[in-house]
Amino acid sequence: MEKINQLLDQNKTIFGKNISLRKALFIVLILLCASTYVSPPVALFLGILTAQTIGHPYLQFNHKVTHYLLQISVVGLGFGMNVHTALQAGKNGFLFTVFSIFGVLIAGYIVGKILKITKETSFLISVGTAICGGSAIAAVSPVINAKEKQISVALGTIFILNSIALILFPIIGHMLHFSQSQFGLWCAIAIQDTSSVVGAASKYGNEALQIATTVKLTRALWIIPIAFFSSLIFKSKEAKVKIPYFIGLFVVAIVLNTYIPFFQKIGGSLVSVSKIGMTVTLFLIGAGLSKKVLATVGFKPILQGIILWILIAVPAAIAVFYYSS
Repeated sequence: MEKINQLLDQNKTIFGKNISLRKALFIVLILLCASTYVSPPVALFLGILTAQTIGHPYLQFNHKVTHYLLQISVVGLGFGMNVHTALQAGKNGFLFTVFSIFGVLIAGYIVGKILKITKETSFLISVGTAICGGSAIAAVSPVINAKEKQISVALGTIFILNSIALILFPIIGHMLHFSQSQFGLWCAIAIQDTSSVVGAASKYGNEALQIATTVKLTRALWIIPIAFFSSLIFKSKEAKVKIPYFIGLFVVAIVLNTYIPFFQKIGGSLVSVSKIGMTVTLFLIGAGLSKKVLATVGFKPILQGIILWILIAVPAAIAVFYYSS
């Protein structure tokens, strides 16, 4: 293990001295992830490996790029969906969404108290787990006046667990013999961040992808009431709620694909490009998980995230199995 660490440090020294080489290699990896040869889980793994070896040469832009690339990719996926299918998926996932969101928020408050995690950090982890990962944390953090360190810890916790979920969930889904509709509904409820939901579902199948994306984005709409609710809890008078406008564009894309022949013809190409965008997004998320980020998170927030994850994933799997069977 010591030899491996020495080798990694040696590589960092070599690449650190040649910034141009690091940038060139990083761009090559992005192009590789944009090809059809790299799956979402592999892209995420390559990103994490990159972070631990050569580092991210454009780290200061990473958060903004992944934020917009994720949203654009999600909107593009809407061109592969039908209004009637989307409405049915949203309807099926509504009750699961309501019970799981409030269940996780209550459990998160209790677990945070027990583990003695700061109120803001605990709440951000709970919101990220309950709704839609990094997007929910980004929307709620200014409302509760969270500090940069607290936001970083919450985001780090969510992204670390999402890295595991992206690989683990499809395996568990096959072990439980979930149908595509069952798996799509399950991962939309139990996986925190939209990027990993889409990555896991796309690996399982197209039907799973459509259901998972629709249910997850329906779930993301809860950012708005939860953000206002947060301002009351934390007594924030200057609450600035970020409305997720890309969800509206996602709905527009579905409508256009359903009723406009032109978009039906190009819909397949737009979906293919969007899947590539999502794969690149996962690579960039992994590339942002440096040793510094991992060290910043700490044990207690990760433990809270795991406990909440189990509390939402296990009941959701049981409910989806019996509800859909």
